Amino acid sequence: MFKIILILGSILTLVSCDNSLSLKEKQEYTIKGKEITQATFKDLSSHLMQQMKLGGPTQAVPFCNVQAMPITHQMSEKYNVTIKRTSDKIRNSVNTASERELKIIEEYKLAIQKNKELFPIVEIDKGGQKHFYAPIKLNAKCLACHGTLENKLSIKTDSLIKSLYPNDKAVDYKEGDLRGIWSITFNN
Repeated sequence: MFKIILILGSILTLVSCDNSLSLKEKQEYTIKGKEITQATFKDLSSHLMQQMKLGGPTQAVPFCNVQAMPITHQMSEKYNVTIKRTSDKIRNSVNTASERELKIIEEYKLAIQKNKELFPIVEIDKGGQKHFYAPIKLNAKCLACHGTLENKLSIKTDSLIKSLYPNDKAVDYKEGDLRGIWSITFNN
């Protein structure tokens, strides 16, 4: 029974986002979006974990500052999409959320407050472009750079982050918090 409710919830979420895409198209773009986000996350996190092993946050933060966007761009080219990781508390201003992305973030936060499961969203905009959005939740490893100062985030790491990202807002998270969203725009 739980599986049926879960499947119906997924379908309702997909159907409620936009009436211009068929259910089959929404399912196809959900599968594609999940594949792209998982591959991009795997690529980014493997590089980042390698840097963490080499020198902890002192090594990983500068790497992320210089390499996260190029890695994401390479994955965008590989899949012929535009990949963006955004939040209502950004670190890099290049990742500033659009009005639509902020609305989706708020919808996910409300769902979390109501203890509802989060599902990807697939929709088509007025210009005919297809979009995939999915939540990004923090795991314990992320807290070394996104946690609370002097708890999981050291003063040294915080200072390094602030030197590279003077307007950083991407801190004070706890494990399991919504960090932001994946926002993928399909080019075809």
